[in-house]
Amino acid sequence: MNPVLGLRHKNRMAFLSPHELIVTALISQLYVIIYGDLPKNKENVIYLSNHQCTVDWIIADMLAIRQNALGHVRYVLKDGLKWLPLYGWYFSQHGGVYVKRSAKFNEKEMREKLRAQMKAETPMYLVIFPEGTRYNPEIPKVIADSQSFAEKEGLAILKHVLTPRVKATHVAIDSMKDYLDAVYDVTVAYEGTVDHKGQRKLAPSMTEFLCKECPRVHIFIDRIELKDIPEEQIYMRRWLHERFEIKDKLLIEFYDAKDSKRRNKFPGKSVHSKLSLKKTLPSLLFLGGLTASMLLTESGRKLYVKTWIYGTLIGCLWVSIKP
Repeated sequence: MNPVLGLRHKNRMAFLSPHELIVTALISQLYVIIYGDLPKNKENVIYLSNHQCTVDWIIADMLAIRQNALGHVRYVLKDGLKWLPLYGWYFSQHGGVYVKRSAKFNEKEMREKLRAQMKAETPMYLVIFPEGTRYNPEIPKVIADSQSFAEKEGLAILKHVLTPRVKATHVAIDSMKDYLDAVYDVTVAYEGTVDHKGQRKLAPSMTEFLCKECPRVHIFIDRIELKDIPEEQIYMRRWLHERFEIKDKLLIEFYDAKDSKRRNKFPGKSVHSKLSLKKTLPSLLFLGGLTASMLLTESGRKLYVKTWIYGTLIGCLWVSIKP
C-alpha cells in the first residue's frame, strides 16, 4: 500500500498519510472541547503548543480539519525521527523540518526548507512544540532541569510546562513573516491525568485515548497577529516564555484550582466540537478497506511487507542525503 494518499486541493496535491486520515477520523468523534478563537477559514499559520504525548500531533489535525486545512499540517521534528520507517521520509517530503538541539541547530537549513515551501506556494500549518521534548511527570529530572535553567536565566519558573526553546520558532516566524496570516498559541489538557493526590500523571497514549480512557480533551486557542510578536530573537525569547507562562496559568487552573468546580476546564466560553461523520468516515472506510483488501490476499500481503521494508530503506537513504 502506498504510505501516502494524494488529495487535490486548488490544483495542488495535499498529501495525507493513512495514519493522519484514520486516526483523525477516529479521534474526531471523541469528546473535544474548544475554547478561544479558531477561525472557520483556513490560514497560513505557525501552531505553537505544549507537548505531553503522541496525541498532541493529532490535535493539530483535529483543528485543521475544522478549517478544511487537513493535509496542510507540517511539523518541526527532532532530527532522530527522520529514521522512522516510511514516516521519516513521508514527513520530509510533506514539508516537515528536522532540527537538532542547541549548538547543533542548523538555522540555514531550516530557512532554506521553509523558503522552498513558500516559493512553491505550499499551504502552511506548521506545528512547533517549543519545549523540545514531552512534559513527562515520570521523568522529574527533565522538569527539574528545565526549571533550574529558567531560574538561572531570570525567567519565571513553570510548573505544568517546560521552559520553551526559541530558535525554531524565531527562524520560522522570521522566515515566513510575509507569508503567514497568524500564529496559533494552543494549550492542550487531558482529563484524567491527575492522581488521587492531585499529582500530574502521564498523558494518555494513542491507544488509551482511542479507547476513551481519557474522558475529554480540552484545547485553548489564542490567535496572535504577527504585528504583536517581536522580531528580534532576544525579545521573541521573552515573548515566547510569557506565552508559556500564560499556558502554565491555564493548566494550573485546570489541574490545581482550589474550587473543584473550576477544575478540568479552561476559563471562558467553550464548545463541544464534534465533526460530522461525512468529514471523516469516508477516509476511514476507504483506507481501512484498501488495507484490508490487500492483507486478505497472499500477493497483497507480500506487497504490503515489501513496501514497508524497501520503502523504509529507500526513505532512510533519501533523508540522509536530502533531509
